[in-house]
Amino acid sequence: MSTTTIRIPDDLKARVAAAAGRAGTTPHNFILEAIAEKAEQAERRAQFDAEAEERYTRIVESGKTIPWSEMRSYLEGRVAGKAVKPPSVRKLAR
Repeated sequence: MSTTTIRIPDDLKARVAAAAGRAGTTPHNFILEAIAEKAEQAERRAQFDAEAEERYTRIVESGKTIPWSEMRSYLEGRVAGKAVKPPSVRKLAR
């Protein structure tokens, strides 16, 4: 483990101390958890963005799509337990 120094404005320091008290933990642990949560959020966002880019690339390469309105109707029908025909794939509109 290493040490990092951060400067926190007095009002934020007081808010952290109060929140940590309510959470039943120390300000130090509260800050560590907050940093870990923020890092995890950024990692999930990066993963989401990468997956979206990958999927979009596949759509552009194949030229095949399904309009969202048709896919949504299909999915809603499936959730409702109806026997619905899957929407047909179409050429990407440009």
